[in-house]
Amino acid sequence: MQELAGLTALIIEPHAGMRASIHNMLSIGGIGKIEYAAGSGSAIRPLKHKQFDLVICEYDLGEGQDGQQLLEDLRHHKIMPPSTVFIMVTAERNHEKVVSAAELALNDYVLKPFTAETLMDRIARAIDKRNALSPIYQLIEQGNLSDAINGCVLAERAQPRYQAEFMRLRAELHMTLGELPEAEAIYAEIFAKRSIAWARLGLATSLFMQDRLEEAEEMLSSLVSEKRQFLEAYDWLAKTQEARGMLPQAQATLEHAVIRSPHALQRLRKLGNVALETGDIDTAHKVYQQVINKAKFSEFREPEDHVHLVRTSIAKGELQLVPPIIRDLAKSLANVKKTPACRALATAMLHKHNGEDEQAVEELEAAVLACKEAIGLSSDTKLALAQNCLDSGLEQGAVEVMTSVVGNASTNVAMTRAMRLFREAGREDLAKRVTRESKSQVVDLVSAGAEKARLGDYHGAVALMSEAAERLPENPQVVFNAAVAVLKCLDSLGWDVQLGEQARSYIANARRLDPRNPRLSLLASMYRDILKKYAMERVYGVPIKALNTAPQTEKQ
Repeated sequence: MQELAGLTALIIEPHAGMRASIHNMLSIGGIGKIEYAAGSGSAIRPLKHKQFDLVICEYDLGEGQDGQQLLEDLRHHKIMPPSTVFIMVTAERNHEKVVSAAELALNDYVLKPFTAETLMDRIARAIDKRNALSPIYQLIEQGNLSDAINGCVLAERAQPRYQAEFMRLRAELHMTLGELPEAEAIYAEIFAKRSIAWARLGLATSLFMQDRLEEAEEMLSSLVSEKRQFLEAYDWLAKTQEARGMLPQAQATLEHAVIRSPHALQRLRKLGNVALETGDIDTAHKVYQQVINKAKFSEFREPEDHVHLVRTSIAKGELQLVPPIIRDLAKSLANVKKTPACRALATAMLHKHNGEDEQAVEELEAAVLACKEAIGLSSDTKLALAQNCLDSGLEQGAVEVMTSVVGNASTNVAMTRAMRLFREAGREDLAKRVTRESKSQVVDLVSAGAEKARLGDYHGAVALMSEAAERLPENPQVVFNAAVAVLKCLDSLGWDVQLGEQARSYIANARRLDPRNPRLSLLASMYRDILKKYAMERVYGVPIKALNTAPQTEKQ
Protein backbone atom coordinates (compact mmCIF):
# COMPACT_ATOMS: atom_id res chain seq x y z
CA MET A 1 0.00 0.00 0.00
CA GLN A 2 1.79 3.05 -1.31
CA GLU A 3 -0.07 5.45 1.01
CA LEU A 4 1.46 3.74 4.07
CA ALA A 5 5.07 4.00 2.93
CA GLY A 6 7.20 6.17 5.17
CA LEU A 7 5.00 5.78 8.24
CA THR A 8 6.64 5.12 11.60
CA ALA A 9 5.30 2.32 13.81
CA LEU A 10 5.81 1.00 17.35
CA ILE A 11 4.90 -2.62 18.08
CA ILE A 12 4.20 -3.32 21.77
CA GLU A 13 4.23 -7.10 22.13
CA PRO A 14 5.91 -9.33 24.75
CA HIS A 15 6.33 -12.38 22.49
CA ALA A 16 9.19 -12.28 19.99
CA GLY A 17 7.40 -14.54 17.51
CA MET A 18 4.33 -12.33 17.39
CA ARG A 19 6.50 -9.21 17.10
CA ALA A 20 8.18 -10.74 14.06
CA SER A 21 4.83 -11.71 12.56
CA ILE A 22 3.37 -8.22 12.91
CA HIS A 23 6.63 -6.73 11.63
CA ASN A 24 6.36 -8.86 8.49
CA MET A 25 2.76 -7.81 7.95
CA LEU A 26 3.65 -4.13 8.28
CA SER A 27 6.63 -4.53 5.94
CA ILE A 28 4.46 -6.19 3.31
CA GLY A 29 2.12 -3.20 3.61
CA GLY A 30 4.97 -0.78 2.95
CA ILE A 31 5.75 0.34 6.51
CA GLY A 32 9.50 0.09 7.04
CA LYS A 33 10.31 2.32 10.05
CA ILE A 34 9.37 -0.02 12.88
CA GLU A 35 10.43 -0.09 16.54
CA TYR A 36 9.59 -2.54 19.32
CA ALA A 37 8.71 -2.63 23.00
CA ALA A 38 8.19 -5.80 25.02
CA GLY A 39 5.91 -4.22 27.62
CA SER A 40 4.30 -1.07 28.98
CA GLY A 41 7.42 0.19 30.79
CA SER A 42 9.65 -0.04 27.75
CA ALA A 43 6.91 1.51 25.57
CA ILE A 44 6.55 4.71 27.60
CA ARG A 45 10.12 5.85 26.97
CA PRO A 46 10.06 5.93 23.14
CA LEU A 47 6.55 7.40 23.15
CA LYS A 48 7.72 10.23 25.42
CA HIS A 49 10.56 11.18 23.08
CA LYS A 50 9.21 10.39 19.63
CA GLN A 51 5.94 10.76 17.78
CA PHE A 52 4.80 7.63 15.92
CA ASP A 53 2.20 7.43 13.16
CA LEU A 54 1.04 4.03 14.35
CA VAL A 55 1.08 1.96 17.55
CA ILE A 56 0.14 -1.74 17.45
CA CYS A 57 -0.34 -2.94 21.02
CA GLU A 58 -1.05 -6.40 22.41
CA TYR A 59 -3.76 -6.40 25.08
CA ASP A 60 -2.12 -9.06 27.24
CA LEU A 61 1.33 -7.69 28.07
CA GLY A 62 2.08 -10.30 30.72
CA GLU A 63 3.07 -9.26 34.23
CA GLY A 64 2.34 -5.60 34.86
CA GLN A 65 -0.01 -3.41 32.86
CA ASP A 66 -2.32 -4.67 30.17
CA GLY A 67 -2.76 -2.73 26.95
CA GLN A 68 -5.86 -0.95 28.23
CA GLN A 69 -4.07 0.41 31.29
CA LEU A 70 -1.14 1.52 29.14
CA LEU A 71 -3.48 3.37 26.78
CA GLU A 72 -5.16 5.03 29.75
CA ASP A 73 -1.78 6.32 30.97
CA LEU A 74 -0.89 7.58 27.49
CA ARG A 75 -4.18 9.47 27.12
CA HIS A 76 -4.40 10.79 30.69
CA HIS A 77 -0.82 12.10 30.73
CA LYS A 78 -1.08 13.39 27.13
CA ILE A 79 1.97 11.41 26.00
CA MET A 80 0.45 10.34 22.70
CA PRO A 81 -1.09 12.98 20.38
CA PRO A 82 -4.48 12.50 18.67
CA SER A 83 -2.71 12.05 15.33
CA THR A 84 -1.15 8.75 16.43
CA VAL A 85 -3.21 5.75 15.35
CA PHE A 86 -3.54 3.19 18.17
CA ILE A 87 -4.71 -0.34 17.35
CA MET A 88 -5.16 -3.04 20.01
CA VAL A 89 -4.46 -6.67 19.20
CA THR A 90 -5.97 -9.34 21.40
CA ALA A 91 -7.06 -12.95 21.60
CA GLU A 92 -9.36 -11.99 24.48
CA ARG A 93 -12.96 -12.17 23.31
CA ASN A 94 -14.32 -11.18 26.68
CA HIS A 95 -16.60 -8.26 25.94
CA GLU A 96 -15.76 -6.52 29.20
CA LYS A 97 -12.11 -6.12 28.32
CA VAL A 98 -12.74 -5.12 24.71
CA VAL A 99 -15.08 -2.38 25.89
CA SER A 100 -12.55 -1.22 28.48
CA ALA A 101 -10.00 -0.66 25.77
CA ALA A 102 -12.37 0.78 23.17
CA GLU A 103 -13.64 3.56 25.43
CA LEU A 104 -10.20 5.17 25.61
CA ALA A 105 -10.29 6.38 22.01
CA LEU A 106 -8.21 3.71 20.37
CA ASN A 107 -8.71 3.74 16.63
CA ASP A 108 -9.52 0.05 16.24
CA TYR A 109 -8.93 -3.39 17.68
CA VAL A 110 -8.15 -6.67 15.93
CA LEU A 111 -8.98 -10.10 17.32
CA LYS A 112 -6.51 -12.96 16.87
CA PRO A 113 -6.00 -14.80 14.64
CA PHE A 114 -5.91 -12.23 11.85
CA THR A 115 -4.40 -11.98 8.39
CA ALA A 116 -2.04 -9.36 7.03
CA GLU A 117 -4.86 -8.19 4.77
CA THR A 118 -7.18 -7.63 7.75
CA LEU A 119 -4.58 -5.73 9.75
CA MET A 120 -3.47 -3.54 6.85
CA ASP A 121 -7.05 -2.75 5.90
CA ARG A 122 -7.75 -1.53 9.46
CA ILE A 123 -4.55 0.52 9.46
CA ALA A 124 -5.29 2.05 6.04
CA ARG A 125 -8.76 3.16 7.12
CA ALA A 126 -7.48 4.68 10.35
CA ILE A 127 -4.61 6.50 8.59
CA ASP A 128 -6.97 7.81 5.91
CA LYS A 129 -9.18 9.40 8.56
CA ARG A 130 -6.14 10.69 10.43
CA ASN A 131 -4.82 12.37 7.29
CA ALA A 132 -8.18 14.00 6.63
CA LEU A 133 -8.28 15.49 10.14
CA SER A 134 -4.59 16.37 10.28
CA PRO A 135 -4.84 19.96 8.95
CA ILE A 136 -7.39 20.75 11.66
CA TYR A 137 -5.19 19.25 14.35
CA GLN A 138 -2.31 21.40 13.16
CA LEU A 139 -4.39 24.56 13.42
CA ILE A 140 -5.43 23.55 16.92
CA GLU A 141 -1.79 22.99 17.86
CA GLN A 142 -1.08 26.47 16.52
CA GLY A 143 -3.76 27.84 18.85
CA ASN A 144 -5.77 29.14 15.91
CA LEU A 145 -9.13 27.70 16.94
CA SER A 146 -11.28 30.07 14.90
CA ASP A 147 -9.51 29.04 11.68
CA ALA A 148 -9.81 25.41 12.80
CA ILE A 149 -13.59 25.83 13.03
CA ASN A 150 -13.70 27.41 9.57
CA GLY A 151 -11.50 24.58 8.32
CA CYS A 152 -13.98 22.02 9.65
CA VAL A 153 -16.80 23.74 7.73
CA LEU A 154 -14.80 23.60 4.49
CA ALA A 155 -13.74 20.00 5.08
CA GLU A 156 -17.32 18.86 5.76
CA ARG A 157 -18.16 19.81 2.18
CA ALA A 158 -14.89 18.64 0.64
CA GLN A 159 -14.83 15.24 2.38
CA PRO A 160 -18.43 14.22 3.09
CA ARG A 161 -17.49 10.70 4.21
CA TYR A 162 -16.02 12.26 7.36
CA GLN A 163 -18.69 14.91 7.79
CA ALA A 164 -19.74 13.65 11.24
CA GLU A 165 -16.13 13.65 12.47
CA PHE A 166 -15.55 17.23 11.28
CA MET A 167 -18.83 18.38 12.84
CA ARG A 168 -17.86 16.70 16.09
CA LEU A 169 -14.48 18.41 16.10
CA ARG A 170 -16.13 21.74 15.30
CA ALA A 171 -18.51 21.33 18.24
CA GLU A 172 -15.62 20.48 20.55
CA LEU A 173 -13.77 23.61 19.41
CA HIS A 174 -16.83 25.77 20.15
CA MET A 175 -16.93 24.17 23.62
CA THR A 176 -13.27 25.01 24.12
CA LEU A 177 -13.90 28.61 23.13
CA GLY A 178 -16.86 28.85 25.51
CA GLU A 179 -19.30 29.19 22.61
CA LEU A 180 -21.70 26.75 24.21
CA PRO A 181 -24.95 27.51 22.32
CA GLU A 182 -23.07 26.98 19.04
CA ALA A 183 -21.76 23.62 20.27
CA GLU A 184 -25.22 22.62 21.47
CA ALA A 185 -26.71 23.41 18.06
CA ILE A 186 -24.12 21.27 16.21
CA TYR A 187 -24.57 18.28 18.50
CA ALA A 188 -28.36 18.59 18.19
CA GLU A 189 -28.06 18.70 14.39
CA ILE A 190 -25.89 15.59 14.28
CA PHE A 191 -28.18 13.70 16.64
CA ALA A 192 -31.27 14.70 14.63
CA LYS A 193 -29.71 13.30 11.44
CA ARG A 194 -28.17 10.20 12.97
CA SER A 195 -28.88 8.77 16.41
CA ILE A 196 -25.20 8.71 17.40
CA ALA A 197 -24.47 8.16 21.08
CA TRP A 198 -21.48 10.53 21.17
CA ALA A 199 -23.59 13.34 19.69
CA ARG A 200 -26.12 12.89 22.46
CA LEU A 201 -23.31 12.89 25.01
CA GLY A 202 -21.89 16.07 23.49
CA LEU A 203 -25.31 17.70 23.70
CA ALA A 204 -25.60 16.76 27.37
CA THR A 205 -22.07 18.02 28.03
CA SER A 206 -22.90 21.38 26.47
CA LEU A 207 -25.94 21.60 28.76
CA PHE A 208 -23.75 20.81 31.76
CA MET A 209 -21.31 23.56 30.78
CA GLN A 210 -24.23 25.99 30.62
CA ASP A 211 -25.24 25.01 34.18
CA ARG A 212 -28.41 23.38 32.87
CA LEU A 213 -27.73 20.47 35.17
CA GLU A 214 -31.22 19.03 35.44
CA GLU A 215 -31.57 18.81 31.65
CA ALA A 216 -28.11 17.29 31.37
CA GLU A 217 -28.83 14.68 34.01
CA GLU A 218 -32.11 13.67 32.38
CA MET A 219 -30.42 13.25 29.00
CA LEU A 220 -27.45 11.34 30.43
CA SER A 221 -29.67 9.03 32.49
CA SER A 222 -31.60 8.16 29.36
CA LEU A 223 -28.38 7.62 27.42
CA VAL A 224 -26.85 5.16 29.90
CA SER A 225 -30.17 3.27 30.04
CA GLU A 226 -30.18 2.83 26.28
CA LYS A 227 -26.41 2.47 25.67
CA ARG A 228 -25.20 0.49 28.66
CA GLN A 229 -21.68 0.04 27.27
CA PHE A 230 -21.12 3.75 26.49
CA LEU A 231 -18.97 4.32 29.54
CA GLU A 232 -18.03 7.96 29.05
CA ALA A 233 -21.71 8.78 29.54
CA TYR A 234 -21.56 7.26 33.03
CA ASP A 235 -18.63 9.53 33.89
CA TRP A 236 -20.54 12.64 32.83
CA LEU A 237 -23.71 11.50 34.56
CA ALA A 238 -21.77 11.01 37.81
CA LYS A 239 -20.12 14.41 37.35
CA THR A 240 -23.52 16.03 36.83
CA GLN A 241 -25.01 14.29 39.86
CA GLU A 242 -22.04 15.35 41.96
CA ALA A 243 -22.47 18.96 40.82
CA ARG A 244 -26.11 18.77 41.92
CA GLY A 245 -25.08 17.46 45.34
CA MET A 246 -26.44 13.97 44.61
CA LEU A 247 -23.41 12.05 45.90
CA PRO A 248 -25.07 8.66 46.57
CA GLN A 249 -26.47 8.68 43.03
CA ALA A 250 -23.06 9.66 41.62
CA GLN A 251 -21.48 6.75 43.50
CA ALA A 252 -24.08 4.31 42.17
CA THR A 253 -23.50 5.55 38.62
CA LEU A 254 -19.73 5.04 38.89
CA GLU A 255 -20.25 1.58 40.42
CA HIS A 256 -22.34 0.55 37.40
CA ALA A 257 -19.60 1.81 35.08
CA VAL A 258 -16.86 -0.03 36.99
CA ILE A 259 -18.82 -3.29 36.74
CA ARG A 260 -18.80 -2.91 32.97
CA SER A 261 -15.22 -1.63 32.75
CA PRO A 262 -13.16 -2.62 35.82
CA HIS A 263 -9.73 -1.72 34.46
CA ALA A 264 -9.98 2.07 34.08
CA LEU A 265 -7.89 3.52 36.90
CA GLN A 266 -9.09 7.13 36.65
CA ARG A 267 -12.71 6.04 37.07
CA LEU A 268 -11.80 3.74 39.96
CA ARG A 269 -10.04 6.62 41.70
CA LYS A 270 -13.08 8.82 41.18
CA LEU A 271 -15.33 6.13 42.66
CA GLY A 272 -13.05 5.87 45.67
CA ASN A 273 -13.14 9.63 46.22
CA VAL A 274 -16.92 9.82 45.95
CA ALA A 275 -17.35 6.81 48.27
CA LEU A 276 -15.14 8.53 50.85
CA GLU A 277 -17.23 11.68 50.59
CA THR A 278 -20.47 9.75 51.07
CA GLY A 279 -18.98 7.94 54.07
CA ASP A 280 -19.03 4.50 52.43
CA ILE A 281 -15.73 3.35 53.89
CA ASP A 282 -16.16 -0.29 52.83
CA THR A 283 -16.51 0.59 49.14
CA ALA A 284 -13.72 3.15 49.28
CA HIS A 285 -11.39 0.64 50.96
CA LYS A 286 -12.09 -2.06 48.39
CA VAL A 287 -11.68 0.37 45.49
CA TYR A 288 -8.34 1.78 46.67
CA GLN A 289 -6.97 -1.72 47.16
CA GLN A 290 -7.86 -2.39 43.52
CA VAL A 291 -6.35 0.91 42.38
CA ILE A 292 -3.00 0.25 44.07
CA ASN A 293 -2.85 -3.31 42.75
CA LYS A 294 -3.72 -2.28 39.20
CA ALA A 295 -1.31 0.68 39.21
CA LYS A 296 1.59 -1.33 40.64
CA PHE A 297 3.40 -1.62 37.33
CA SER A 298 2.54 1.82 35.95
CA GLU A 299 5.16 4.53 35.56
CA PHE A 300 2.51 6.94 36.82
CA ARG A 301 1.71 5.53 40.24
CA GLU A 302 -0.07 7.94 42.55
CA PRO A 303 1.15 8.36 46.17
CA GLU A 304 -2.24 9.72 47.21
CA ASP A 305 -3.81 6.31 46.59
CA HIS A 306 -1.78 5.03 49.55
CA VAL A 307 -3.01 7.87 51.76
CA HIS A 308 -6.62 7.02 50.98
CA LEU A 309 -6.02 3.32 51.63
CA VAL A 310 -4.39 4.12 54.98
CA ARG A 311 -7.39 6.27 55.85
CA THR A 312 -9.91 3.52 55.03
CA SER A 313 -7.81 0.80 56.69
CA ILE A 314 -7.76 2.78 59.94
CA ALA A 315 -11.50 3.47 59.71
CA LYS A 316 -12.16 -0.26 59.25
CA GLY A 317 -9.86 -1.17 62.14
CA GLU A 318 -7.49 -3.11 59.87
CA LEU A 319 -4.40 -1.57 61.43
CA GLN A 320 -2.13 -4.44 60.42
CA LEU A 321 -2.40 -3.23 56.81
CA VAL A 322 -1.19 0.30 57.52
CA PRO A 323 2.58 -0.06 58.17
CA PRO A 324 3.16 -2.10 54.97
CA ILE A 325 1.19 0.47 52.95
CA ILE A 326 3.31 3.32 54.33
CA ARG A 327 6.54 1.39 53.74
CA ASP A 328 5.55 0.66 50.15
CA LEU A 329 4.71 4.34 49.65
CA ALA A 330 8.04 5.56 51.01
CA LYS A 331 10.12 2.97 49.15
CA SER A 332 8.52 2.48 45.75
CA LEU A 333 7.46 6.11 45.20
CA ALA A 334 10.47 7.84 46.74
CA ASN A 335 11.19 9.85 43.58
CA VAL A 336 7.73 11.44 43.37
CA LYS A 337 7.57 15.04 44.67
CA LYS A 338 4.40 14.60 46.68
CA THR A 339 5.53 11.39 48.43
CA PRO A 340 7.05 13.07 51.55
CA ALA A 341 3.79 14.95 52.21
CA CYS A 342 1.71 11.81 51.61
CA ARG A 343 3.94 9.67 53.83
CA ALA A 344 3.81 12.27 56.61
CA LEU A 345 0.02 12.52 56.44
CA ALA A 346 -0.46 8.75 56.38
CA THR A 347 1.92 8.32 59.34
CA ALA A 348 0.18 11.14 61.25
CA MET A 349 -3.20 9.42 60.84
CA LEU A 350 -1.76 6.21 62.29
CA HIS A 351 -0.15 8.05 65.23
CA LYS A 352 -3.40 9.91 65.91
CA HIS A 353 -5.38 6.67 65.96
CA ASN A 354 -2.86 5.12 68.37
CA GLY A 355 -3.11 8.11 70.71
CA GLU A 356 0.43 9.27 69.92
CA ASP A 357 -0.56 12.92 69.63
CA GLU A 358 2.92 14.42 69.79
CA GLN A 359 4.23 12.26 66.97
CA ALA A 360 1.07 12.97 64.96
CA VAL A 361 1.60 16.73 65.27
CA GLU A 362 5.23 16.41 64.13
CA GLU A 363 4.19 14.51 61.00
CA LEU A 364 1.35 16.94 60.23
CA GLU A 365 3.73 19.89 60.52
CA ALA A 366 6.07 18.13 58.09
CA ALA A 367 3.18 17.57 55.65
CA VAL A 368 2.09 21.22 55.86
CA LEU A 369 5.66 22.35 55.26
CA ALA A 370 5.93 20.09 52.20
CA CYS A 371 2.72 21.61 50.82
CA LYS A 372 4.31 25.06 50.69
CA GLU A 373 6.07 23.83 47.54
CA ALA A 374 4.29 23.11 44.24
CA ILE A 375 4.11 19.33 44.63
CA GLY A 376 0.79 18.76 42.85
CA LEU A 377 -1.15 17.48 45.85
CA SER A 378 -4.86 17.19 45.04
CA SER A 379 -7.57 19.15 46.80
CA ASP A 380 -9.01 15.90 48.22
CA THR A 381 -5.77 15.06 50.01
CA LYS A 382 -5.27 18.65 51.14
CA LEU A 383 -8.76 18.58 52.63
CA ALA A 384 -7.83 15.42 54.54
CA LEU A 385 -4.62 17.11 55.74
CA ALA A 386 -6.51 20.22 56.87
CA GLN A 387 -9.07 18.09 58.70
CA ASN A 388 -6.32 16.24 60.53
CA CYS A 389 -4.66 19.54 61.40
CA LEU A 390 -7.92 20.83 62.90
CA ASP A 391 -8.39 17.60 64.86
CA SER A 392 -4.87 17.99 66.29
CA GLY A 393 -5.22 21.67 67.16
CA LEU A 394 -3.00 22.94 64.33
CA GLU A 395 -5.26 25.79 63.24
CA GLN A 396 -2.53 27.69 61.39
CA GLY A 397 -1.59 24.59 59.42
CA ALA A 398 -5.23 24.02 58.47
CA VAL A 399 -5.57 27.64 57.36
CA GLU A 400 -2.39 27.50 55.24
CA VAL A 401 -3.45 24.30 53.50
CA MET A 402 -7.02 25.45 52.91
CA THR A 403 -5.87 28.82 51.59
CA SER A 404 -4.13 27.01 48.76
CA VAL A 405 -7.21 24.82 48.19
CA VAL A 406 -9.61 27.78 47.98
CA GLY A 407 -7.17 29.80 45.86
CA ASN A 408 -6.99 26.85 43.48
CA ALA A 409 -10.75 26.17 43.34
CA SER A 410 -11.97 26.50 39.75
CA THR A 411 -15.71 26.19 40.55
CA ASN A 412 -18.18 27.27 43.20
CA VAL A 413 -18.76 23.59 44.00
CA ALA A 414 -15.09 23.15 44.87
CA MET A 415 -15.12 26.35 46.93
CA THR A 416 -18.24 25.32 48.87
CA ARG A 417 -16.83 21.90 49.62
CA ALA A 418 -13.62 23.42 50.94
CA MET A 419 -15.42 25.91 53.18
CA ARG A 420 -17.72 23.19 54.55
CA LEU A 421 -14.78 21.70 56.46
CA PHE A 422 -14.47 24.75 58.73
CA ARG A 423 -18.19 25.36 59.06
CA GLU A 424 -18.86 21.78 60.15
CA ALA A 425 -16.14 22.25 62.77
CA GLY A 426 -17.93 25.38 63.99
CA ARG A 427 -15.06 27.62 62.84
CA GLU A 428 -16.76 30.20 60.67
CA ASP A 429 -13.98 32.59 61.67
CA LEU A 430 -11.38 30.38 60.00
CA ALA A 431 -13.57 30.03 56.90
CA LYS A 432 -13.72 33.81 56.53
CA ARG A 433 -10.00 34.10 57.16
CA VAL A 434 -9.19 31.54 54.46
CA THR A 435 -11.48 33.26 51.95
CA ARG A 436 -9.85 36.61 52.65
CA GLU A 437 -6.28 35.30 52.50
CA SER A 438 -6.81 33.24 49.36
CA LYS A 439 -8.20 36.24 47.47
CA SER A 440 -5.35 38.42 48.72
CA GLN A 441 -2.82 35.78 47.66
CA VAL A 442 -4.10 35.70 44.08
CA VAL A 443 -4.37 39.50 43.80
CA ASP A 444 -0.85 39.96 45.17
CA LEU A 445 0.63 37.42 42.75
CA VAL A 446 -1.08 38.90 39.71
CA SER A 447 -0.18 42.47 40.72
CA ALA A 448 3.46 41.55 41.33
CA GLY A 449 3.70 39.89 37.92
CA ALA A 450 2.13 42.88 36.19
CA GLU A 451 4.50 45.27 37.98
CA LYS A 452 7.57 43.33 36.87
CA ALA A 453 6.36 43.43 33.28
CA ARG A 454 5.67 47.18 33.54
CA LEU A 455 9.26 47.75 34.69
CA GLY A 456 10.59 45.72 31.76
CA ASP A 457 11.55 42.64 33.79
CA TYR A 458 9.75 40.25 31.45
CA HIS A 459 11.69 37.16 32.48
CA GLY A 460 11.03 38.01 36.12
CA ALA A 461 7.30 38.32 35.39
CA VAL A 462 7.31 34.94 33.64
CA ALA A 463 9.20 33.27 36.49
CA LEU A 464 6.80 34.67 39.09
CA MET A 465 3.60 33.86 37.21
CA SER A 466 4.86 30.42 36.17
CA GLU A 467 5.50 29.59 39.81
CA ALA A 468 2.05 30.90 40.68
CA ALA A 469 0.44 28.77 37.94
CA GLU A 470 2.31 25.71 39.19
CA ARG A 471 1.04 26.32 42.72
CA LEU A 472 -2.52 27.21 41.64
CA PRO A 473 -3.03 25.34 38.34
CA GLU A 474 -6.83 25.40 38.61
CA ASN A 475 -7.17 29.14 39.25
CA PRO A 476 -8.41 30.76 36.01
CA GLN A 477 -7.15 34.24 36.90
CA VAL A 478 -3.64 33.02 37.69
CA VAL A 479 -3.35 30.83 34.58
CA PHE A 480 -4.69 33.61 32.34
CA ASN A 481 -2.16 36.10 33.69
CA ALA A 482 0.65 33.55 33.38
CA ALA A 483 -0.24 33.29 29.67
CA VAL A 484 -0.17 37.09 29.33
CA ALA A 485 3.24 37.29 31.03
CA VAL A 486 4.76 34.70 28.66
CA LEU A 487 3.24 36.36 25.58
CA LYS A 488 4.54 39.79 26.57
CA CYS A 489 7.99 38.31 27.12
CA LEU A 490 7.97 36.71 23.67
CA ASP A 491 6.70 39.89 22.04
CA SER A 492 9.31 42.09 23.70
CA LEU A 493 12.42 39.88 23.80
CA GLY A 494 12.08 37.60 20.79
CA TRP A 495 10.99 34.08 20.00
CA ASP A 496 11.91 31.23 22.34
CA VAL A 497 10.74 27.68 21.62
CA GLN A 498 10.26 26.71 25.27
CA LEU A 499 8.32 29.87 26.07
CA GLY A 500 6.23 29.36 22.95
CA GLU A 501 5.20 25.92 24.14
CA GLN A 502 4.55 27.32 27.60
CA ALA A 503 2.26 29.99 26.13
CA ARG A 504 0.26 27.40 24.21
CA SER A 505 -0.13 25.31 27.35
CA TYR A 506 -1.33 28.24 29.48
CA ILE A 507 -3.78 29.36 26.79
CA ALA A 508 -5.23 25.84 26.57
CA ASN A 509 -5.57 25.64 30.36
CA ALA A 510 -7.17 29.08 30.53
CA ARG A 511 -9.77 27.94 28.00
CA ARG A 512 -10.40 24.73 29.94
CA LEU A 513 -10.83 26.52 33.26
CA ASP A 514 -12.95 29.46 32.08
CA PRO A 515 -14.20 28.83 28.54
CA ARG A 516 -16.68 31.73 28.70
CA ASN A 517 -14.06 34.34 29.60
CA PRO A 518 -14.45 37.05 26.90
CA ARG A 519 -10.74 37.92 27.21
CA LEU A 520 -9.67 34.52 25.85
CA SER A 521 -9.85 35.90 22.31
CA LEU A 522 -7.18 38.40 23.36
CA LEU A 523 -4.77 35.60 24.23
CA ALA A 524 -5.35 33.81 20.93
CA SER A 525 -4.91 37.05 19.01
CA MET A 526 -1.68 37.91 20.85
CA TYR A 527 -0.29 34.44 20.18
CA ARG A 528 -1.14 34.55 16.46
CA ASP A 529 0.42 38.02 16.11
CA ILE A 530 3.62 36.81 17.78
CA LEU A 531 3.85 33.78 15.49
CA LYS A 532 3.39 36.08 12.52
CA LYS A 533 5.90 38.61 13.84
CA TYR A 534 8.64 36.00 14.09
CA ALA A 535 7.58 34.05 10.97
CA MET A 536 6.75 30.95 13.02
CA GLU A 537 3.36 30.24 11.41
CA ARG A 538 4.70 27.51 9.14
CA VAL A 539 6.36 25.77 12.08
CA TYR A 540 3.32 25.81 14.37
CA GLY A 541 0.48 25.48 11.93
CA VAL A 542 -0.70 25.42 8.32
CA PRO A 543 -2.44 28.10 6.28
CA ILE A 544 -6.21 27.70 6.05
CA LYS A 545 -6.00 27.26 2.27
CA ALA A 546 -4.18 23.96 2.86
CA LEU A 547 -7.49 22.51 3.99
CA ASN A 548 -8.87 22.77 0.48
CA THR A 549 -6.21 20.43 -0.91
CA ALA A 550 -7.00 17.35 1.20
CA PRO A 551 -7.48 14.14 -0.81
CA GLN A 552 -11.11 13.31 -1.65
CA THR A 553 -10.76 9.88 -3.21
CA GLU A 554 -13.14 7.32 -1.72
CA LYS A 555 -11.75 3.88 -1.05
CA GLN A 556 -13.54 1.13 -2.95
